[in-house]
Amino acid sequence: MPLLSLRNVSKSYAGISALSDVSLTVESGEIHALMGENGAGKSTLIRILAGVVIPDNALIEIDGRPTTIADPAAAMALGLRFIHQELSIVPTLSVAENIFLGRPYPHWAGIVVDWRRLSELAGEALARLGITHIDPRAKMARLAFADRMLVRISSAFLDEGGSPAKLYVMDEPTAALTREESERLFTVLEQIRKSGRAVLYVSHRLDEVMRLSDSITILRDGATVGTGATAQIGADEVVRLMIGRRVEEAYPKPFASPGDTAALNVTALAAKNFGPVSFSLRKGEILGIAGLAGAGQGELIRLLAGAARPHSGSIAVDGRPLPAGPAAVWSAGVAHVPRERRAEGLVLTRSIMENVTLPHLRTVSRGGAVLDRRRERTLAQARGHDVRLRSAGPQQLARELSGGNQQKVVFAKALAGEPKILLLDEPTRGVDIGAKFDIYSLIREMTAKGMAVLMTSTDLPELIGMCDRILVLRDGAMAAELGMDGLNEETLLNHCYGRAPATMEA
Repeated sequence: MPLLSLRNVSKSYAGISALSDVSLTVESGEIHALMGENGAGKSTLIRILAGVVIPDNALIEIDGRPTTIADPAAAMALGLRFIHQELSIVPTLSVAENIFLGRPYPHWAGIVVDWRRLSELAGEALARLGITHIDPRAKMARLAFADRMLVRISSAFLDEGGSPAKLYVMDEPTAALTREESERLFTVLEQIRKSGRAVLYVSHRLDEVMRLSDSITILRDGATVGTGATAQIGADEVVRLMIGRRVEEAYPKPFASPGDTAALNVTALAAKNFGPVSFSLRKGEILGIAGLAGAGQGELIRLLAGAARPHSGSIAVDGRPLPAGPAAVWSAGVAHVPRERRAEGLVLTRSIMENVTLPHLRTVSRGGAVLDRRRERTLAQARGHDVRLRSAGPQQLARELSGGNQQKVVFAKALAGEPKILLLDEPTRGVDIGAKFDIYSLIREMTAKGMAVLMTSTDLPELIGMCDRILVLRDGAMAAELGMDGLNEETLLNHCYGRAPATMEA
């Protein structure tokens, strides 16, 4: 008897179908992967399970008993636990309070909150993921993004009274995690499987899915297009079912070789707990930045983007000193695609057009004073076409787009000013396979025109597949400069850990 059975699940918005007769079965003691491109219907299905969205039609059974999920409380009572891709936190509250969001606090005599017990229980939940470096009493606002994600994941493993957890639904849980953090999570998932409970696992990381899952269901355009044992379907078939075509190569080939002229020169750049770092970036080159979490990749991007001030050193673009401040940096031809698109790259409540033109209002204004809506719309449409954006038009709100299309809007904004240098911080985080290929192709097209790209990524195959050179940072300092000839993931990882000899290759 399946733990969870969904049949004939359908949902439409304003006459547009989001799900059409979707079926899904999850057995006890299994990890079941749910795969599909952004916009395939995964998020809608998860919201239906969570009681946030009411389906137009659905037959839902848990442990063989028909049920309805009218609200999140009903989902909780049925033993369903959710870890969503977009974090729901209260930054001003402590880690312990965030872990207990939506749950009753322990009390003394049922009256006074037992704050010590609250911290102890939160610490136990963190410990199940092997997390010892996060203080349950710390404010969430002081935590790095990856640590915030670990806190939200830990909350799903909180021991509490009431209905025990039966099924954990995880939407891109490792998107912001390091390899070490991901491995700890995978160990917990294995424990869940052995306990007889189940996991519905959503991820765009195909290697994770093939390694972890027992079975897979694939959605495309709101419909189920394939389901079965992971070992029998295979990775190539999963990709074909997801995007309706085969991707023969994971990364598009370069259109041209990098030039010899430097677009960016960084000399002895240093800040607090960072540097000094020196390197050059050539026109038409993709230069990768690798390293373990906290090695300095984010700090380097912030310094180059003008979001942080260096203590010493210099940055020059085309031989001219880079001015201070984000606005001046953009004006100097350096554009930035940040790591957190929703928090740092978009104004979700505004339209695609307004997001794309936000840093470029002077260019779409008459005399720099009066906004020219026609010019603004034309620019947004042109850049949207360049990045292969799928939307209802430039007036559509950014929050209504899938994750992959939101990322394309961030790229469109960066390209709208025709920059000389593009700073990419985890450019495909949380993006599906089809959208990744679009983004990779776009990067190739831009470098073929002479744009220089500096790119950080925790996805080592992505760096190896896309870059012309890779710089390895360790503890805020330059550890190695690697050429691509014969470079593989194991060698790159050894350099990140400091297990390989320092290498400098042009």
